[in-house]
Amino acid sequence: MYRLILLTALNCMVINAISQVTLSADGTTDTYQLINSVLAPNYNVIEVPDCGHIAFGPHIDQVYDDDLKKYVFRFHIHTAYDSDRCINYDRQRCEIKTYDQSPDHLKGTLGETVTYKWLFKLEDAFAASSSFTHLHQLKAVGGSEESMPLITLTARKGTPDQLELRYAEALSQTSIYKTSLEPFKGAWVEATEVITYDEDGAYSIIIKTLNNEEILFEYSSKAIRTWKTDASFIRPKWGIYRSLNDSDNLRDEIIHFADFRIIESGGTPVTNLYNHEEIIIYPNPCKGHFTLSNTLGKDILISSSNGEIIYTKNKLTQNTLELNKLPPGVYIIKLSTHKDIYSRKIIVNP
Repeated sequence: MYRLILLTALNCMVINAISQVTLSADGTTDTYQLINSVLAPNYNVIEVPDCGHIAFGPHIDQVYDDDLKKYVFRFHIHTAYDSDRCINYDRQRCEIKTYDQSPDHLKGTLGETVTYKWLFKLEDAFAASSSFTHLHQLKAVGGSEESMPLITLTARKGTPDQLELRYAEALSQTSIYKTSLEPFKGAWVEATEVITYDEDGAYSIIIKTLNNEEILFEYSSKAIRTWKTDASFIRPKWGIYRSLNDSDNLRDEIIHFADFRIIESGGTPVTNLYNHEEIIIYPNPCKGHFTLSNTLGKDILISSSNGEIIYTKNKLTQNTLELNKLPPGVYIIKLSTHKDIYSRKIIVNP
């Protein structure tokens, strides 16, 4: 039985290790080289239709934006010429992603809280497919449910055209929020998406105008499955991925993107999605004992990375745990109250 005790001193330094990665256009570096250097150094995260439309050149480039006063990424798709990487011809894809060759801090793992932020702008005459025009996805790698994205942000032709948030708990996808697409056209907007990856996780997304911070799109859930069965990790995708089922209603399209950010809570502090209370866990990594702040009265559950429950206690009365018999490895700490769930990853060293 592990003991919960109060330590009077720490023998390690406090480590503040929030990992943040930003991908921004610079107007100088080759666009594909720049994207790959951030999202998967020495590998390729670009999924574009260049193979079937060589005459156009790169389908992602950089252009100076007068509103932002800086260079941004420009994603192109052409109705008559482009396919899905010369693999599928009933749809078109021009996207960037992280994947298994990306650094570990760009992969969402069980128990982590990750924030994704980005800017995007649709053209005034942007035309959505009646089937799908995906702009962003969170998708699992590995497991029996990896074929169905966990989260999808998609534009859809309708009366009026809609921007939809689609969610798949397992292999069936449904629309959980939608709003008119019109306010998103012709102006830069900022998306902020925060997700705690867990069987009992949390998710929120806010999209607001950049010029006056008007909220155009907002959804959150404190109790939602945000993991896929036997997944290795979950990663983001951004760009244009659209159906050609109604190609007569589509047009050659451009979407501008800027400042992709992935902020992974690999250390301290970690902010809860809903009330912004900080949970500090230190030291991290540790050698089996550590201190938590803002945790008194909360229930705690510690599990291994494969889901085995290691330790539980209701209503903590002290802030320090000593788990000296814990084997080296990665563990998930879940703290909960009647209304909030906090999920953290901690590394135990030999």
